[in-house]
Amino acid sequence: MIKMIRMAVMGCLVALLTVGAAWGQAGEGTMPRIVEKDGRHALLVDGQPFFMLGGQAHNSSAWPGMLPQVWSAVEAMRANTLEVPIYWEQIEAQLGKFDFSLVDTLLKEGREHKVHLVLLWFATWKNGSNHYMPEWMKRDAEKYPNITGRNGRAVDSPSPHSQAAIEADAKAFAAVMGHLKEADPQHTVLMVQVQNEPGSWGSVRDYSPVAQKLFEGPVPAELLKPEVLKALNRPVDAKGTWQEVFGNDADEYFHAWSVARYIGHIAAAGKAVYPLPLYVNAALRDPLSQPKASSYESGGPTDNVIPIWKAAAPAIDLVAPDIYLSDSPRALKVIELYDRPDNALFVPETGSNAEYTRYLYAVLAQGGIGFSPFGIDDNGRGGGEAEIAARLAPVGQEYAMVGPMMRELAKWGFEGKIQAAVEREDHAEQTINLGAWQAIVAFGAPSGRTTQANAKPIGKAMVVQLGESEFVLMGTLCHFTFRPVGANAGKAWQYLKVEEGQYENETFKLLRIRNGDETDWGGPRFGAVPAVLHTMLITR
Repeated sequence: MIKMIRMAVMGCLVALLTVGAAWGQAGEGTMPRIVEKDGRHALLVDGQPFFMLGGQAHNSSAWPGMLPQVWSAVEAMRANTLEVPIYWEQIEAQLGKFDFSLVDTLLKEGREHKVHLVLLWFATWKNGSNHYMPEWMKRDAEKYPNITGRNGRAVDSPSPHSQAAIEADAKAFAAVMGHLKEADPQHTVLMVQVQNEPGSWGSVRDYSPVAQKLFEGPVPAELLKPEVLKALNRPVDAKGTWQEVFGNDADEYFHAWSVARYIGHIAAAGKAVYPLPLYVNAALRDPLSQPKASSYESGGPTDNVIPIWKAAAPAIDLVAPDIYLSDSPRALKVIELYDRPDNALFVPETGSNAEYTRYLYAVLAQGGIGFSPFGIDDNGRGGGEAEIAARLAPVGQEYAMVGPMMRELAKWGFEGKIQAAVEREDHAEQTINLGAWQAIVAFGAPSGRTTQANAKPIGKAMVVQLGESEFVLMGTLCHFTFRPVGANAGKAWQYLKVEEGQYENETFKLLRIRNGDETDWGGPRFGAVPAVLHTMLITR
């Protein structure tokens, strides 16, 4: 059986190399890029699918004196990718004079720790405000204005209608990308986030005279394409002003177009210099209740305006949800909405506790390209490494399991071979359909021959289907059993073998064969520490 597993793993590796060659991206040193096939996506790093097991530093933790605690957190959680901000106010503190010392420090230390980077360009927008603009811009509000609210008062959010601001940001971002092209031939940096949670709080859009004139004009031709209008639930022959075409949604849609167009221009300027994958993250709206735009950050890539962002900013490779909705109906709906044929799924921010960590499995099952809890470092609180390790333990133990088999999981996700069950708030059993079999997943901690219910919905299970009756099972605080269906429905069945182990250097290493009490009484159980089981079933 071990020989069989090794042959299967070798087959995976051969397939990876074959796929890489077919994409023209095999080998080390190639540019990271995102590919799509049959509506599924993969991030290629060194020519092979890669899943970012990420962690994001706090906003003010990219300074050299703060980095030791950041790297302690990266090591504690076993991350392979650090998301870390870079600051326009530091890079261009004086107009036209660029200082890339902070970027160089991040590159150097990332390589020393053998960790990839995703750089976050904190520039015109950070959480809807302009607080990371250089001082020379903040001091010139007339040239670099904020938006004007409906009441005529300035709002703490930059206007997307300042051509001077657009050109200044684009020039600075192009300089950053040019420096990365020269300073990072190893491709330590995998992706760049352009701005951070753009949009505005306190006003649905800009009501300044400049903005109002544009709003009263015709809707741009890019949004009047039939496929875009259809995606926005408008008649495919609609035309006219924003109000005439979009009615009650006109204010929000206009602002989304304006913000996306601004950021799209910046992204295009950077990509023309160095074409790394670029993305924009979203502060979410409630995907189920669909509230009014005045109750969330308007203008950013929320789920209802993704088609506008795609039309307005083609240089942006994907829009990504920051998931701080811990309840499963909303979080899973967000994952569904951002996993689109035209949009790779990436969760660049989420919580690090067990209730959020369960969504790692859902992202892997959807063929996502990365997952990253926010605020991983100590951030000056003084708790030390022990506090960091304890806080990050839920995600750290999952990364410890997933990390050695990351390439396999990234490939299996791209091929659609993974399914997941995330415990819901009602703690109910879930069924995963696997062709000739159904896997029934119950949630709870093992307790002898029974399962003790979880106090919180933190259980999770994942199944990789390698063959008709061959699976890799992973999970925590859950219990698997199987049922033959279809032509084998009603037949007696049993486990041919259940092998527990782990991946090392892309090879499955056997720890033990589970049998007797470990698989009787229904099937294998998973405790608080995740495990990997290679499982084969037979009917009799």
